[in-house]
Amino acid sequence: MAAEKKKLGRRNFLATAAGAALAMPLARAGGLKAGPAGKKIRVALVGTGTRGINLWGKDLLERYGDILEMVGLCDINPGRLEFGKKYMGAGCQTFTDFDTMVRQTRPDRVIVTTMDCFHAKYICRAMELGCDVITEKPLATDEKMCQDILDTERRTGRKVTVTFNYRYNPEAEEIKKILASGEIGQLTSVDYNYYLDTDHGASYFRRWHGFKQFSGSLLVHKATHHFDLLNWWINAEPVEVCACGELRKYGWNSPFRGTNCRTCQHTDKCEFYWDITKDKYSMDLYVAQENYDGYLRDACLFRKKINIWDTMAAQVSYHNEVMLSYSLNAFMPYEGYRVGFNGTRGRLDARVYHNQPWKVDRLADFRVATLFGETRTFTISERGGSGHWGSDARMQDMIFRDSVPDPLGQAAGSRQGAMSILIGIAARRSIENRRPFKVEELVKI
Repeated sequence: MAAEKKKLGRRNFLATAAGAALAMPLARAGGLKAGPAGKKIRVALVGTGTRGINLWGKDLLERYGDILEMVGLCDINPGRLEFGKKYMGAGCQTFTDFDTMVRQTRPDRVIVTTMDCFHAKYICRAMELGCDVITEKPLATDEKMCQDILDTERRTGRKVTVTFNYRYNPEAEEIKKILASGEIGQLTSVDYNYYLDTDHGASYFRRWHGFKQFSGSLLVHKATHHFDLLNWWINAEPVEVCACGELRKYGWNSPFRGTNCRTCQHTDKCEFYWDITKDKYSMDLYVAQENYDGYLRDACLFRKKINIWDTMAAQVSYHNEVMLSYSLNAFMPYEGYRVGFNGTRGRLDARVYHNQPWKVDRLADFRVATLFGETRTFTISERGGSGHWGSDARMQDMIFRDSVPDPLGQAAGSRQGAMSILIGIAARRSIENRRPFKVEELVKI
């Protein structure tokens, strides 16, 4: 009886603490402070890779030029920096030193789109210099960086927005609405299987993402999207993670390898050969700038030094006693995911199609089945618009247009960013140490 009361007490405590935090309404765009009244928001960007110069560069200037001004660009690679400025059509100054940029241009908000392992460095420094921050996922790549961000935000009073564009996908919104309606009752467990194909999945192993020290592994870089969706869908926070992972296809698994595709002697045998010279954009953004930092965009995905996994599975327990069974595979013949939610009154299944080798005339299939009742099925068609089915633009509207409502609670701040990466970090630690990890072992929130 005493043990039962102790368990119940802890359950209620966690439910109260996490529930209150999740129920707290976020200020617009994660609590970002607006620019001076009547003036454009001053924005600076650090990191001029493809995500930076497109979504947070060219697209931003084209869609929001009426309310914001790009005042500075920063990157450690001066060649890529200048190409990015020209590609974006920006008229601002460029810098290779972050502090100098912020002090000279005095931005209201800094957008961070660097290599993952440097997110925390620039997020914290921007807040210390008086700026609010918009950062690409993941928030950070290890627990110390995560703690530094949370502590700096608390100390400086500045705010961080994490750009979880996946929350704005039409199928994600539909799942959120069904679960919130109570149609399948109280949630008990979730089955979530994500598939990356041999194009998208392989691309991570060609790039810097193939090294844990840069990306935190796909459990952090990629799966932060998936874990954030789960946290948001079920309105809960993770307690404990147990995981396993293997490198089964890429890295050391091939009998042959080279430095990069352009110089490889095995192109006639390699099923993953990619001719970057046929992609002018990649040639201009990456190949033309190799002399500055030596970064190879078409690096061999069979390098023996690759230390992330391509086959992963995790079990996650949440504060509300929901259990998650998750898997991520990075060399499948098609891309997308299956997710199933088990409730006390029924089950919700969703099959989401992304890149398919066959023609699919819809984005997702749904099935909602109630216990001893009826089953209904329906499909969702692709929503118009570029950038992840129009989700990027809707997310940016939420961040920059004060008039956009947020009935589903899609805006995400540092706490949501932390909770998503902490599942991946705990999973990575679990694989490395061969034991479960509790979130409270990693950070203090």
